Amino acid sequence: MRLDDEVESQNVEDRRGGGMRMGGGIGIGTIVIALAASYFFGINPMTIINGAQVLQGNAPQRSATTNAPPAEDAGSHFVRRVLGNTERTWQHIFRTQLNQDYPSPKLVLFSDATPTACGTGQSAMGPFYCPPDRTVYIDLSFYRELRERFGAGGDFAQAYVIAHEVGHHIQNVVGISDKYEAARAHMSPTRANALSVRLELQADCFAGVWAAVAQQLNAKLMEPGDFEQGLTAAGAIGDDRLQRQSQGRVVPEAFTHGTSEQRQRWLRRGLTTGDVRQCDTFSAQSL
Repeated sequence: MRLDDEVESQNVEDRRGGGMRMGGGIGIGTIVIALAASYFFGINPMTIINGAQVLQGNAPQRSATTNAPPAEDAGSHFVRRVLGNTERTWQHIFRTQLNQDYPSPKLVLFSDATPTACGTGQSAMGPFYCPPDRTVYIDLSFYRELRERFGAGGDFAQAYVIAHEVGHHIQNVVGISDKYEAARAHMSPTRANALSVRLELQADCFAGVWAAVAQQLNAKLMEPGDFEQGLTAAGAIGDDRLQRQSQGRVVPEAFTHGTSEQRQRWLRRGLTTGDVRQCDTFSAQSL
């Protein structure tokens, strides 16, 4: 991606290095249990982690030291430029396709842990979007894991991660998230997981719509191979692949984000159409 000429977003807060520390620490066992609960029972993993902190007297505390990266570090510039492009692109999409204005989300850069309106955000949970405060949270160490553990490197792969979370913001703004939560509350864990898959695949499709329209607005933004990087990243974090790596077997009824093939398919749909109307995963007979 050619981002040098992109105007940086002013909606980014950098909490790295001086935000939160966990008093006494949360063990890897707690994180594993939280992830398992998310897979098998549809429970927000942060709920379990926050509960463990309270029981252990490990409420998040302000760190007494600051190890924040320089304010002008490359990672911060990259995120600000990508978010800035999503703001301008989605404003265009909202006006031309939805006939309304686009309210931009905030984005918080953090390390280890940070307070959110959804509970304590943990680096171990990966990037996430919190609907109540309309904010994307990301620890940039996730990009290293994406590159080294999953073999999905490159600027566009990293931008796709941000665009996916912004996709959840789109769902929140247009009312999809509220309908999803209302429906999910009355479902069995298996059915709730299946509905979650549709929510996540739509966010993938929205990420593709952003990229397609961004390229239409600026033909120099994307470089050869960029879209392939995004598709590689989407395939690398499919539920089937992650389950096979972590537990050696695949449990389809525990899927919450979709298979590698599904994630790539819906991202590609957004990339090829640039049309939000093509992202209705909830009505699709086949994912």
